[in-house]
Amino acid sequence: MPQLYANLSKNSTVPSVAGGILWADNVNKVFYLFGGEYTQGPPLGGSSLWGYDVILNQWNLTSSSSNKQIDRVAYGAGVSVSERAEAYYFGGYLSNKTIPGWSGPPLATSNIVKYDMARDSWSNNTGPDSIPRAEGVMVFIPASDQGLLIYFGGVTSPFGNETVLSAPMETIYIYDIASSKWYTQTATGTVPERRRRFCAGATWAQDKSSYNIYLYGGLGFPPNTTAYDDVYILTLPSFRWIKWYPTEPGPGAPHHSLTCNVINGAQMLIIGGTFPATDACDSPGVWGTHNLNLGKNNPDNAKWSMFYPDLKQYNVPSEIVAVVGGSASGGATKAAPDLGWNNRDLPIYFTRQATFTARTPTRYIPTSTSSPTPTATPSPAPKERSKTPVIAGAAVGGTIGLVATVTLLFCCLKRYRENRPERREPAELANNQPFYHVEQVDPESPEMKYHYPQSPAGEYYGVSSLNTAHSPNSQNLPNSPSPIHSSPHPALAHPTPFAPTEMA
Repeated sequence: MPQLYANLSKNSTVPSVAGGILWADNVNKVFYLFGGEYTQGPPLGGSSLWGYDVILNQWNLTSSSSNKQIDRVAYGAGVSVSERAEAYYFGGYLSNKTIPGWSGPPLATSNIVKYDMARDSWSNNTGPDSIPRAEGVMVFIPASDQGLLIYFGGVTSPFGNETVLSAPMETIYIYDIASSKWYTQTATGTVPERRRRFCAGATWAQDKSSYNIYLYGGLGFPPNTTAYDDVYILTLPSFRWIKWYPTEPGPGAPHHSLTCNVINGAQMLIIGGTFPATDACDSPGVWGTHNLNLGKNNPDNAKWSMFYPDLKQYNVPSEIVAVVGGSASGGATKAAPDLGWNNRDLPIYFTRQATFTARTPTRYIPTSTSSPTPTATPSPAPKERSKTPVIAGAAVGGTIGLVATVTLLFCCLKRYRENRPERREPAELANNQPFYHVEQVDPESPEMKYHYPQSPAGEYYGVSSLNTAHSPNSQNLPNSPSPIHSSPHPALAHPTPFAPTEMA
């Protein structure tokens, strides 16, 4: 298993935040920290974009050439597209923990923010409609001419007040990067229960005849106000939901506010988060991190397995093949949704595949040295998978670098080096157009409990009475492995450390 770093350091001027995102620039070996609520004091003026230099192990402030100003938001949906040197963030909350001098309750936005890593510039575009959204997920797939962004889940507030609505999981939003146009498509199949603060990762068949988005966990709404321990797959372009795990009934180990980190398209590391149901742990040495083998490409044909560092091929699993046709290598024959397309542009997009010109680093990148190969050890039988405090998850290039960098709700850091970051002028950032009020959520509170009182209509929830549910084991500031949390899946082999500079 790749090493998780919990001993980095930072200058005190670099903020500690919750609910933000790390955008990875695989070519220049930099993580950009966008958004998030300040967890240690009020937010500082001029929400600057910090970048963590993996090679030099230091933080730097960016200096934007764009006159666009973008506000800091938290708990939206973000994704980086390193092939295009672009990063996106959709929705999220504005509050007095993100904006200096903010008064009143938090607000959510309906905009999608784009950051150009190569030009260090910003743009702020509209979402699919004027409805504010937060706490869903967004992934990238290389369909259409320049790629598509796929968004679903979370919460909305269509009334512009403090009433929020759980988003239906059969409603899928598609953003075409080339045209900057939004579309909506209805999915069918075994649709997951409505949820938020879950995670998802995307991979695809070798011939790109199917794109498969794996969803894990999340926080529920009434009557399930705790969390989920399950895996669903949304396969495109058929837009069919498939329940992949569990296959047998049982209590499981609910898990939310976490990250899904897809490695080489073949495996997905589940890292961090909150576990409201248990305090036991079966793998404290790796902070309860676990691996989902997306194609069951292992000797046991198992979904949950130890991590294989050399696995770089995704095989479409039999459960997907049974729905879309073809084989493990591709050849899907089902190329349209059961209910038909919502827009005639969409089938055209899915007949095209995005191609990208190889990027050249804009800085000196030292030659990587080979990292030690971890020795795989058998995992325990899938009965109680552990989940303990862990740290950041992010993949850079073909080699994994899980870097503990900031105290994001799912990407956390406690200790940094003493060397000061190079100071540059901050990027100019300012207002989105907010639309609705949501209750303040304090991720530092050990008593956070999610509770959405159900309205007589059975579907709407008052934000003013929100009481958001983290267990006392919320993973915000881990210092070292500790034996808390359990889960029904096998633990990973203990990691073999390697230096961050060995990322390729």
